[in-house]
Amino acid sequence: MDITLKYGHSHTTLSFPDQAEVDVLEPTSLPVIGDMAEAMDGALDRPLQLPRLEERAAPATISIAVPDETRSFPTKALLPLLLKRLHRAYPALKPEDVTIVVGGGLHPPHDVPALERILPHDVLARYTVVPHDAKNAPMAEFGATSRGTPVRINLAFAQAEMKIVMGLLDPHQFAGFTGGAKGVAIGCSSAETIRANHALMFHEKAQAGVREGNPVREDLNEIGRMVGVELAVNVVLDKDKQIVGLWAGEPEAVLAAGSQVCASVYGVTIEKPYDIVVASCGGHPKDICLYQAQKGLNLASRAAVPGGRILLLAACGQGVGDEDYFEYVCRFDAPSAVFEDFREHGFRMGAHKAFLFSRTLDTFEVAVSSEMDASVLSRCMLEKAGDPQERLNSWLDSMQGRVRVGVVPNANATYFSLAAGDVSGNS
Repeated sequence: MDITLKYGHSHTTLSFPDQAEVDVLEPTSLPVIGDMAEAMDGALDRPLQLPRLEERAAPATISIAVPDETRSFPTKALLPLLLKRLHRAYPALKPEDVTIVVGGGLHPPHDVPALERILPHDVLARYTVVPHDAKNAPMAEFGATSRGTPVRINLAFAQAEMKIVMGLLDPHQFAGFTGGAKGVAIGCSSAETIRANHALMFHEKAQAGVREGNPVREDLNEIGRMVGVELAVNVVLDKDKQIVGLWAGEPEAVLAAGSQVCASVYGVTIEKPYDIVVASCGGHPKDICLYQAQKGLNLASRAAVPGGRILLLAACGQGVGDEDYFEYVCRFDAPSAVFEDFREHGFRMGAHKAFLFSRTLDTFEVAVSSEMDASVLSRCMLEKAGDPQERLNSWLDSMQGRVRVGVVPNANATYFSLAAGDVSGNS
């Protein structure tokens, strides 16, 4: 059996012997939305738990948060549709009254070439575009959430009279799902806000697919309310990055509706865990860097038996992707040392990614097929797979009996549960 998997901007094909029991753990297919303009107008004609734009007083200024290029959100297609509707609803609104904030959380702020990759030329030419910088941008203060998270949001976004967020609704390894106000609460927030929110990730309900009772997700919702994010436009994409759901409305109502569809696409039930899991992050931009690829490794581990083997396909064309993480992880040579440091010093951004990697590395044998240099991966406590087919063959040859192999083509988004309970207890 040959299976072709996405890898960066290309593909990798692996061959599996007949004696192996191979299951391809794919997302569920749903009908694709063919006419995005019609879908956008339909969603804005019937916004969830909000009046239509045309029924509201015209705002003097509007800010719109959109994701950076590490997300697959079709900004070039959807942002112009939203802008067109805003100008139609508010005829006096001028382009200079609208600010587009490209929210990437702690990712480095986008330079001009990156902005040109994600935004239409007309938008860049006519509207104010602000690449978010979590460490240096002017911030507006909103106090603290009930869980103590300081709420500091990019001033360019926060000072507008009407605040809108656009984004992808995807499974998230500890926030449950992305979407809703997250594109602002994390995408356009300060490093302190992100750090405090992410420190909630150790809760037992802070895991993919869990929305209710998840403190990370509930904290994000509260941030959105405090900031006054009024309108969310979210989409769910299928495995081929085609839109299968589009919603507009009050952010938490959009999250509730969209997460049901997202779960039906990316939540996969398995009978029992696998001896070997072969996981592709899903290609670019899901495997744009190691920092992003970690999500695929974490979710794929939920399908593996404890002590099992995971082959991760992640091109990582932009390398490690986060200097704080790399500087931290280079200090250690074993997951146990990372755990000990966390026990002593607590949560820190960047370091948390090393902790998440370590939880997987402590339980599973992991090899990474990547464009990254083996020495750099080694400093991240990861082993380069070399030729992925050869690594897979060596694992299969070393195992007795009929080996069960799970192949995950979209590991950054697919999450697993057993037919009766959790896969492995790795929360």
